[in-house]
Amino acid sequence: GEDVKPFTPGKAKEIVMSLQQPAVFCNMVGDWPALHWNVKYLSTVLDGKTIQFRLGLKTVDLVPQFETRCSYVKATLEEFLAWSCGQPSCPSGPFSCYEYSKYWAYADYKYIARIFEDKPEIFQDIRWSDFGFPGRSGKESTLWIGSEGANTPCHLDSYGCNLVLQVQGRKRWHLFPPGDTSFLYPTRIPYEESSIFSKVNVANPDLKHFPEFRNTTAHVVTLSPGQVLLVPRHWWHYVESIDSITVSVNSWIELDADHEARVEEAITRMVVCAVKSAENPTDGDSWLNPTEVEATSHEINLQYLNKAVSTYFKCQEASVSEQARSSSAGVGQRTGASCKRKKREVGWEPEGCRSLTHEFGFSAFKAEKLQKIPFGPHLIQVLPQSQEIGSMGAVAVESDGRDHLHENEGGRFGKLHWARKQSVMSNHCEVPACHMDADGSPKASQMALSTNDLLDCLVNPHVISLVAQLLLERRGV
Repeated sequence: GEDVKPFTPGKAKEIVMSLQQPAVFCNMVGDWPALHWNVKYLSTVLDGKTIQFRLGLKTVDLVPQFETRCSYVKATLEEFLAWSCGQPSCPSGPFSCYEYSKYWAYADYKYIARIFEDKPEIFQDIRWSDFGFPGRSGKESTLWIGSEGANTPCHLDSYGCNLVLQVQGRKRWHLFPPGDTSFLYPTRIPYEESSIFSKVNVANPDLKHFPEFRNTTAHVVTLSPGQVLLVPRHWWHYVESIDSITVSVNSWIELDADHEARVEEAITRMVVCAVKSAENPTDGDSWLNPTEVEATSHEINLQYLNKAVSTYFKCQEASVSEQARSSSAGVGQRTGASCKRKKREVGWEPEGCRSLTHEFGFSAFKAEKLQKIPFGPHLIQVLPQSQEIGSMGAVAVESDGRDHLHENEGGRFGKLHWARKQSVMSNHCEVPACHMDADGSPKASQMALSTNDLLDCLVNPHVISLVAQLLLERRGV
């Protein structure tokens, strides 16, 4: 029948928890009321409530448009809709200073529980229970509304894996496997908990300063309405809206590995805050992402580190106990918000380590690998792009019964033939002529290492992982 989904909740969950490559679920959400969440409908539901939009330039630079480089306005969805449709705005309206042909707008990371707190019934429009997570709804999800060109800089999420539902318009996802981390030049500046950014603008890579980017393997897919993308743990992703208006909903799925990741994040926060707070601030040195309210003190960060380490060991003990009982006990469930960007507090602790292991039965998934991935018209793997170097294709791949999705025009990377503006940003910009010696070489002052250069080494993900292991060994003795 039409109402029969291709995968049972149990099977869908098994795929989500086992698959280590991106894939698109099709025909799983046809009965979700959330599929009607276009901007016009949401504007009616919000009834004049304002939300914050991030605005960036449509011109493609060699430097990523980090959130620290963007402008911000508060506006209603009606105002956003009028602006994105090219209608003349009020001279004093929120978008009056931003010409639609030159700017994009993005209302990103909007927690549905927060913006619809007075309309809790809308939470049930999203049914992650169909993917094997009972009790998980819109309350544990995040809303994204953007105009054409809106994008998220290439980054990886430290915590969990990600399920993304496309509601309106199409988005193109450029994904890179965890093994490409060193080729993407990871940085923690700007600093934001749980987000490791790439210094490379993958839409227009600066191969002179980032030559190793040539070695990356991009997996590119255009996500259409009604499809759900699985982004596995630690996969890098750059996301761009390719239609005039896009609406997406996502939920981060917690994993047992997050406990160690939180220790790593606590170490990173302590190092970055200590070093950058000690440095004399310079003009334009926006090292803290706008999503982080303030730089936390050393004392606060140390408390958070100890709490994260303590929680890690508690959960290790709970996991061992759970394994001992798993043969006779059923798998329980837990409902909890996956707030990736939630500000960390000193008293933070997960909502029960034992119940986290209980919810996902993660130990069982580690032991029992998915025997055969059921790729086909209902689960489409996102394959690597062609190995040839060329222009990034702009091909929207629909669900047409093929057993894979990929962009077959162009190579793994390439320069887009768009207008570009060379910005003097970061430590990897061109050296102006006035800073050259007579022989044409950079002056010694330009070759000096900066604080950010040091931090890129100190808090490199590989280094932090090693430090966390040593710290846990010390604490465990």
